[in-house]
Amino acid sequence: MATFRCFRPEDLNGFSKCNLDSLVETYELGFYLQYHAQWPSLFQVCEDSSGNIIAYIMGKVESSPNTYKFSEHYLPWHAHITAFTVAPEARRLGIGKILVSQFENAANQRNAWFVDLFVRRSNEAAIAFYESAGYSVFRVVKDYYFDHATDPTSDTEDALDMRKALTRDTDLQHVRKDGDRYEVTREDVW
Repeated sequence: MATFRCFRPEDLNGFSKCNLDSLVETYELGFYLQYHAQWPSLFQVCEDSSGNIIAYIMGKVESSPNTYKFSEHYLPWHAHITAFTVAPEARRLGIGKILVSQFENAANQRNAWFVDLFVRRSNEAAIAFYESAGYSVFRVVKDYYFDHATDPTSDTEDALDMRKALTRDTDLQHVRKDGDRYEVTREDVW
């Protein structure tokens, strides 16, 4: 049986089961705590019956600074999934779909236009998961990552900026069907 709840700082000691996957981005402890302090309802964990953390999702709500207001890359009020992972032994059990759904509900409560996230182009399993949850590629961020998860001869890897419109975006103005044709640089994303 899985239990879903808000993150607590002591959970950081139990993230190793989730963070051992080479495709998972990990951060310094202070980064996780900053998210917990600023957006506690957007930081959820799932634990198994033994109390082990087997999944988590961490994100925020934001918009681009006003200096970008007239830029083609301006982002209105939206939610961003910064980190999301499910331990290998807990995958394909519906845990990820529940966490993402909870995140989307929290974002809707904050009147966000959409949820976005960045995923490595080589992470085919994650891309398929997000597509099954209703996300689509909005744009490709060239050389976003300073390493490549699957090609040791490459110094960088592209990210797919994937989005899902929320309730506020009734006209679907913040998503597109052919986003893989739109390429931007790392400097274009805020």
